[in-house]
Amino acid sequence: MNLEMFNQIASITDSLYLSSAAAVKPDRIRTVGITHIINCTLEIPNLNLPTIESIQIHVEDAPHARLCVYFDRCADKINQVRHRGGRTLVHCVAGVSRSASLCIAYLMKYHRMKLSDAYHHVKKRRPVIRPNAGFWRQLIDYEQRLFGRNSVRMIQSGIGWIPDVYKDEAKNMVWFQSRRS
Repeated sequence: MNLEMFNQIASITDSLYLSSAAAVKPDRIRTVGITHIINCTLEIPNLNLPTIESIQIHVEDAPHARLCVYFDRCADKINQVRHRGGRTLVHCVAGVSRSASLCIAYLMKYHRMKLSDAYHHVKKRRPVIRPNAGFWRQLIDYEQRLFGRNSVRMIQSGIGWIPDVYKDEAKNMVWFQSRRS
């Protein structure tokens, strides 16, 4: 895997970008033309630039975390920024799970993409994404609410419950449960 990908700002649409926190640097933000930042971390403060509006979504990257309560709020904000001619960067610590899930939710709501299509669209632009199983369950519920049907389902695998879009990459993996003394 190319570790440099973790430090890149990926263009998801003309007005939506996705990255890790490490990529959020004033010069890079200006170069891309970012006007708004959605920071979905607990531990990293917002970039404080006078020309950038930042909001922080305090959520853990854990399967039990309720990211779904932010799907509409963040998607609506990204859409408002787009209509005003701005550009939004969504980031979490690694740009893999929380931020990717919010970008997928936006694509479902405002680009009317099925969950599977939204996932593949974001994955193509930022190959390191991998929302956790709990966020997948929430995205599946969100797709059901938006469209009345699902394009992704959770399946049992050798590494536990996973979305069926992970099936090929997980087929040779084995989950080892730690033993406690």
